[in-house]
Amino acid sequence: MSPHHVLVVDDDPTIGEVVAGYLCRAGFSVDLAAHGPAALAAAAARRPKLVILDLMLPGMDGFQVCHTLRRDGPVPVIMLTALSGEEDRILGLEVGADDYVTKPFSPRELVLRVESVLRRTERSGATGPVLRASGLELDPEARRATRCGRQLALTLREFDLLGHFMRHPGTTCGREQLMREVWGWEFGDLSTVTVHVRRLRSKIEEDPAHPRLILTVWGAGYRFDGHPE
Repeated sequence: MSPHHVLVVDDDPTIGEVVAGYLCRAGFSVDLAAHGPAALAAAAARRPKLVILDLMLPGMDGFQVCHTLRRDGPVPVIMLTALSGEEDRILGLEVGADDYVTKPFSPRELVLRVESVLRRTERSGATGPVLRASGLELDPEARRATRCGRQLALTLREFDLLGHFMRHPGTTCGREQLMREVWGWEFGDLSTVTVHVRRLRSKIEEDPAHPRLILTVWGAGYRFDGHPE
């Protein structure tokens, strides 16, 4: 693997050092930060390719850090937390986390997840034709999406998900298929897909409660009913 720069944010120095050690041995360069302001300063000094972010930070929590980091542009984020409840996991995904790892965890598994997220991010950066459907326009090369001429504030995963739907209009896609083809995961929590579809609807539908573009096909998945232009 070519070297990538990863920012690890955790107020437990032991966890931070162990994670950094495994990442360095896997070929990554690593910066460590123990709290939110230090993480933002480190990201400003050297923009990371990916951030491993503890949710329960002192003062400025992981949600706030993630939101602030994303103001400067898209960056993949893996949330790291001791909370295992479904509501906490979904909240992490709703703020745009690309993955969610619960403590205690295997450092080797965390490295594999980092590699998986980065592979998917690099593949999603490939060029392709501009896609247009029902007032939506998605430019894969510029990583830019608009609706009726207005730019959409999409996370990396939301952008990839919309691109997948627009490339397969009228096709029903199951959550397992979307997880495999959009996230690049062979297994995982399917609520990840559900949350991202809900967030994407909130940004592209006129009435997200009654969607007309991304439809739910009960028992099967989702179907994009936009009309190609």
